[in-house]
Amino acid sequence: MRKNPKKFPEGFLWGGAMTASQTEGAFLDGGKGWCVADIIRHDPYKKPEKKINTEITTKDILFAMEDKQGYYPRRYCIDFYHTYKKDLALLKELGIKCLRTSINWARIFPKGDEDKPNEEGLRFYDSLIDEMLKNGIEPMITISHYEMPLHLTLEYGGWYNRRLIDFFVNYCQVLFERYKDKVKWWIPVNEINLIMQESFNHLGIPSDKVENVLEAKYQGLHHEMVACAKAVKIAKQINSNFKIGAMVTCHNAYPATCRPEDAMAALRCNQMENYFLDVLLRGKYPGYVFRFFEEHGLNIRFAEGDEAVLRDNTADYLSVSYYASRTISEQSSKNLYDPETENAYLKTNDWGWTIDPVGFRYCLNELYDRYQTPIFITELGFGARDTVTEDSRIHDQYRIDFLRDHIKQLKEAIYDGIDIIGCLTWGPIDIVSCSSAEMSKRYGFIYVDIDDEGKGTGARLKKDSFFWFQHVIETNGEDLDD
Repeated sequence: MRKNPKKFPEGFLWGGAMTASQTEGAFLDGGKGWCVADIIRHDPYKKPEKKINTEITTKDILFAMEDKQGYYPRRYCIDFYHTYKKDLALLKELGIKCLRTSINWARIFPKGDEDKPNEEGLRFYDSLIDEMLKNGIEPMITISHYEMPLHLTLEYGGWYNRRLIDFFVNYCQVLFERYKDKVKWWIPVNEINLIMQESFNHLGIPSDKVENVLEAKYQGLHHEMVACAKAVKIAKQINSNFKIGAMVTCHNAYPATCRPEDAMAALRCNQMENYFLDVLLRGKYPGYVFRFFEEHGLNIRFAEGDEAVLRDNTADYLSVSYYASRTISEQSSKNLYDPETENAYLKTNDWGWTIDPVGFRYCLNELYDRYQTPIFITELGFGARDTVTEDSRIHDQYRIDFLRDHIKQLKEAIYDGIDIIGCLTWGPIDIVSCSSAEMSKRYGFIYVDIDDEGKGTGARLKKDSFFWFQHVIETNGEDLDD
């Protein structure tokens, strides 16, 4: 009788994940244009909370571009643009085998609609990727990770405009050709299902430019998925060994009670979170999506040939980020932007995110049962406030506990028979938080001495979790104890 493995396979890719716009800084250096991340302002008076969507208008964008008083942390970040060699040396010491980062779209096409790319921007990523390879770190590249050029928002209305398909495909082709012999793993769009929590960041649609914001989101997503399929086709023509992923964040919903109405609400919520994978991995829209569109009065337009493009150019693997689970009731599900209700069985972190290691295994089983395709964990992490002691130590046992418990459940998922390629922890070095635009929400194994207002020495310090995760990698996940 065949037996499933009880340990991580040889060649398992342990690593880390981050983005250009949360690390690089140098926001207008090297010919880079403005991108959507550059207008996110830090609010020092905002209380910690779950990420709830805030729509952005043209007026908001123009104000941020002219504002001289506010602090916009993603313009400066941890200065990775200048420190990447030293930081990659630290990540090599940590032992990571793979590093996922993004290429800032506005660094390659400053406006987004140019015919030719910005060569200086490409040269930076040439050096970055070469340095990864030099350190024995396999690069994974996210092509679009909330870094759309602002010009595409102001001039075209973001992904709501079908013209973005051609702009994006042109951008992808430039990257595929440039790095055809250096990068194997690609993700066209980060967490494509995050349209409620990351609406403007993701789709770049100013709310004042459309009549129906919800309809515009789903129309924009359709354009984005068609663009992803076209990118897959080009990628395979350039290098048939490329691996192209379809990425979602998995916040799998439990029913709040065993009432059939609550169970159905959770089911429908999960369906609408995962239909992107039906399109990108299976090549077609499932029927329940059209019911959702009809019930909400949404008219999503398909151009001739869209369905064939989606059908014929599916992704190679399923990319998953996981931070928390959800609990849904019939009543709470009516709020599409924040359908979650309290789960009395789970604790939360300071930002209201549930801590649910078993939910991680549950999520992976649900997805693998449905799609039967290899899964790559491309984000897993714990945001927390870290304290530096007088002797420059950071005792982050809470982060070790979180990751240990989740990696144990990942190991159980492998024993369940799930094909897991690797696990990348989010923010292996401290970066600016996407959801709250602050440095104090830290994820890294490496502390960066910069505060929420951009002040500090920028010094890098190894946390206790650095040495713990280093040992996890050395033992290929066999020894998870402190």
